Amino acid sequence: MRVTKFARAGRRRSLATRSGATLQFTELGFGAAPLGNLYRPITEKEARATLDAAWAAGCRHFDTAPIYGLGLSETRLNGFLRAKPRDSYLISTKVGRLLQLCRPEDRAFQTGFFETPSRREIFDYGYDGVMRSLDFSFERLGLDRIDIVYCHDVDVFTHGTREASDARLREFMEGGYKALAKLRDGGAIRAIGAGLNEWEAAETLARAGDFDVFLLAGRYTLLEQEALQSFLPYCVEKKIGVVVGGPFNSGILAGGPKRGARYNYRPAPPEIIERVRRIEAICKAHCVTLAEAALRFPLSHPAIVSVIPGGGRASEVRRNAAMLDAQIPSTLWRALKAEGLMRAEAPTPR
Repeated sequence: MRVTKFARAGRRRSLATRSGATLQFTELGFGAAPLGNLYRPITEKEARATLDAAWAAGCRHFDTAPIYGLGLSETRLNGFLRAKPRDSYLISTKVGRLLQLCRPEDRAFQTGFFETPSRREIFDYGYDGVMRSLDFSFERLGLDRIDIVYCHDVDVFTHGTREASDARLREFMEGGYKALAKLRDGGAIRAIGAGLNEWEAAETLARAGDFDVFLLAGRYTLLEQEALQSFLPYCVEKKIGVVVGGPFNSGILAGGPKRGARYNYRPAPPEIIERVRRIEAICKAHCVTLAEAALRFPLSHPAIVSVIPGGGRASEVRRNAAMLDAQIPSTLWRALKAEGLMRAEAPTPR
């Protein structure tokens, strides 16, 4: 049997969905926000090289969204995936925002995405808004079936207050959720869920509807495991899959507690820097890098089906794939728990 260069990246994890379909996730997923010129513009050649590297590493799970480059990420995935057999990969996108043509000076995310179409975002989690959003995504992706559709960012982080988040949750459950369920029943999509920055909002949705999978960004990592309180156990009980986005917590678990480190998309506060410093010291004592431990840790939980680290360059994708193969001694996890740097009940790699 041919042995691939990256043994774990392409390893599959199955999830049976409410539609009757079985989704095959690769342990390493590809988050396509960088394809939308996140933080820096990239050329079409660079975008294709990064996608080629992900495919060569064994990755067959691609996640995108309309706001990633204001349509640019979905469009670039179209060109890459068009030549691939449709059943050879999973693709997910998101709903909750409509993109509206605007003047260049009114363009959304001007400090986040660069050299993108001039569009502004309009939040719409209602039935018609979700249907319209998906119509556009189908066209940008060039597909007639999308594997997973997530409701995007119905959380306090995005909407500012608990009251605003709760209002968006209600709007979605009374409208957009019904649209997604209808499309799942009809076969246009195979699974539905939500992509969120907060496990509390994810749990609220999980208990309110019949969901297949959640994409949880930054909230189940080597640095924080509060989702173990109730959300992740509930997912195991209900056979809901969880994709972990942001396993490096916006970078601090990849680059370490250095000056300028970012946590949760912002400069890391002193208490986070100190906690990461202590975690990194234990990793070094066990001859493991901080990033290797951070990438492997989430995959130990039985609810987790895939992890999506950042990878804006081909070299970063190859690095991430290689890190999944790192040998990590069990003594590392025991040491982190003994020092109170990891929850005692957190599952760890064997």
